[in-house]
Amino acid sequence: MADRNSQQRTIREEVSLEGVGLHTGKEVKLTFKPAPENTGYVFRRVDLEGSPEVEADVSYVVNTQRGTNLDKNGVSIQTSEHVLAACVGLEIDNLYIELNASEPPIMDGSSKFFVEALEKAGTVEQDAEREEYVVDQIICYRDENGSEIIAMPADEYQVTTMVDFGTKVLGTQNASIEHLSEFKTEIADARTFSFLHEIETLLEHGLIKGGDLNNAIVYVDKEISEETLKKLRVAFNRDEISVKPNGILDNLTLHYPNEAARHKLLDVLGDVALVGTRIRGKIIATKPGHHVNTEFAKKLAKVIKAEKRNNVPKIDLSQPPLMDVNDIMDTLPHRSPFLLVDKIYELTDTHVIGMKNVTMNEPFFVGHFPGKPVMPGVLQVEAMAQTGGILALKSVPDPENYLTFFMKIDNVKFKRQVVPGDTLIFKLELLAPIRRGICQMQGYAYVNGQLATEAILMAQIVKSK
Repeated sequence: MADRNSQQRTIREEVSLEGVGLHTGKEVKLTFKPAPENTGYVFRRVDLEGSPEVEADVSYVVNTQRGTNLDKNGVSIQTSEHVLAACVGLEIDNLYIELNASEPPIMDGSSKFFVEALEKAGTVEQDAEREEYVVDQIICYRDENGSEIIAMPADEYQVTTMVDFGTKVLGTQNASIEHLSEFKTEIADARTFSFLHEIETLLEHGLIKGGDLNNAIVYVDKEISEETLKKLRVAFNRDEISVKPNGILDNLTLHYPNEAARHKLLDVLGDVALVGTRIRGKIIATKPGHHVNTEFAKKLAKVIKAEKRNNVPKIDLSQPPLMDVNDIMDTLPHRSPFLLVDKIYELTDTHVIGMKNVTMNEPFFVGHFPGKPVMPGVLQVEAMAQTGGILALKSVPDPENYLTFFMKIDNVKFKRQVVPGDTLIFKLELLAPIRRGICQMQGYAYVNGQLATEAILMAQIVKSK
């Protein structure tokens, strides 16, 4: 499920900024603080007793009407997406985000000021390696309104958004980033936007208290009456407001012709951050919004959780192995018909991944359920142990002069039958450093991406005479 590349990062020192919440209108101070490895993004409400924390986790999403709002045990975080987009865009892995209100400051409606603050704080590498979910299949979520988000394989994290609100004033727009390094210059300063009819509704309900028309592009999608203009002048404390020829209010100038699509991309990055894992793959979002973004994030999180639970190794069987059968025979004393591992694809100080093709010609099929050939479970464990022997013998400088012997097998579980034509993938991981020649490993065997057998194996490395 995961590919580990490079180190996790946090910020060098804490940094703060202040502003008002868009919907609450409350003055708020936000402080980014360094966080230990494997923390992820964690919001902390310092205005509440005990400074309760809300992890940036899609399972806490409760409302997506005017932003992505989280709630954990009654503790709320509103409009989380612009802050989270900045964290992802700068490739920072671990952060505490302290707030003295429920909502981060809206600033100018983009991620620009959060990016600037985080860059001012600087970043530092941490000891733990970064975990990344590698998309290797099409993952799709579509809602009844025709919004759709698809994740597909790609060499790095890429996002494309396509927006179409069915209005002449906005039209159809697209935006893309091929590399996260483009976020700061191409996406971070794209501001949030609204349509005039939405602004009118929000004003009638006493919302957007923090809006001063310097933090939102307003597209005028209907005839604007003098009465509405009067309301807007009062609400935003402006002497004059008019509509530009391009159909937006004259409070600000567009940074890009497709600023709306770029902001939607920003929102996708912030909402998908709630999956809690870095992603290597391409996301294509058609008519995205916070609801469809977070529903997609929930689906993606489920896929990742299932793969983590199964712990299925990702190897390309078409690539040359690290060790072929001749290399294996140079290390292990086993020979046909009892050599039960064909290739080794990965070998580190702490884990090994091997493979066996199960053919109809295996000698054990002659007598083991000959009418319905099934590989004996004990031989699956033996094959797993032989693969583990390669890992154990890596700890000695002259493995050809050592043997490994079983000492104990625990927690053996057989999950599915292994039959002719199956390819068994073995993964063994050290449970503790090898001491005094004692090697304890957690072993798994997989067929077709599903767990077939698991066991905890203990072996002893002994010098051969």
